[in-house]
Amino acid sequence: MNLKRRRLSNGITVLMEERPLPIVSLSISNKFGAVYESSDIKGIAHFIEHLVFTGTKTRTHEDISREIESKGGVLNAFTSHDVTSFWFKLPSKNLFDGLEILSDILNNPIFEKKKFEKEKKVIMEEIKMYHDNPQRHVLDKIEENLYSSPFGEGVIGSEKTISALSRDFVYDYFKKVYNPENFIVTIVGSADFNKVCAFLEEKFKKSKSDLKVPKISVLNKETTEERSGIDQAHFVFAFHAPSFSQKEHSALEVLDCYLANGMSSKLFLKIREDLGLAYTVRGSISTEKNYSYYSIYVGTTKQAIPQVKKIIVEEFGNIKDLTEKELKQSKERLIGLKSVMSEESTNTMNDLLFYELATKAEDYYTYDDKINKVSLNDVKAIAKLKSFSTASIVPK
Repeated sequence: MNLKRRRLSNGITVLMEERPLPIVSLSISNKFGAVYESSDIKGIAHFIEHLVFTGTKTRTHEDISREIESKGGVLNAFTSHDVTSFWFKLPSKNLFDGLEILSDILNNPIFEKKKFEKEKKVIMEEIKMYHDNPQRHVLDKIEENLYSSPFGEGVIGSEKTISALSRDFVYDYFKKVYNPENFIVTIVGSADFNKVCAFLEEKFKKSKSDLKVPKISVLNKETTEERSGIDQAHFVFAFHAPSFSQKEHSALEVLDCYLANGMSSKLFLKIREDLGLAYTVRGSISTEKNYSYYSIYVGTTKQAIPQVKKIIVEEFGNIKDLTEKELKQSKERLIGLKSVMSEESTNTMNDLLFYELATKAEDYYTYDDKINKVSLNDVKAIAKLKSFSTASIVPK
């Protein structure tokens, strides 16, 4: 394990995996996401993510992006349920140029009124874009069918909640929830760890906030939405799952690998290759610190949805016949996939972040051991369906 860790005097947690290539990926993540939002401000975390890029006291939006891109770098951000993350990937020699940008947008955003109102319009278009893409929107619907409000209302918010937010309220909220006590910095690549820590100590001053997660209430619903102008039906089958920090989570990963992950998985072979009912069949584990669920997406026909659902339920039942050989193959594939994915430094950067949020970053390096310890009985136990939700978007 090649992980460095330091807790700075201003509260920032810094994590670094050193690599010999002259490239560095770095993120500054704030432990504030959609899970902390009440219904009346749903989407504010994602809105803030947008707003910090609209300009600072000394930089315009164009300056912010140009200073990274002119050096061959990538600058981006994302908001999830548990965290908002700002990151870049750059040649190592330009590391502190990237850090200057991130520290500026997090310390000195101005939320200028005209740009605030313009960014509202941008997010409105983003909401429409996701809604109008049924393959994307059905994934929002399945969360609604697994969790009640406010969690089930998703990350991006709605036109109603975004349009109601005022500049002063959002700016004050930003100052309340963004502070070094909540920051996790993850670095993967070639960098001077001590110099990075010194920079972060200098640029960010200690402050406090008190964030509380509203109660997350689970439920199970099945819904079908009819739409004009589409030809394909989009179906998701999902259930609540062990959280990232629970040992059963590893068994769920093995189950997904065997059942619905990849072209050799049981459901892909059955639904697509044997019966020709779909083009896309894929499983997905959605999990952070505060929630976890497992879903299977199938793009099929409206008429085939009952058959597809029946096949999925049957295959969960057939896990009782899983063999040691199949278990071993699934484990080997999972461990190999992790190695392949970790080649991209931004993947490891984000993995370290989410491990740190849920347990500790060091657990990222025990992944192989945890997968290898999964037994047949572990996988069979996790496959016993107690309840589930479905969401369908079908042609009208």
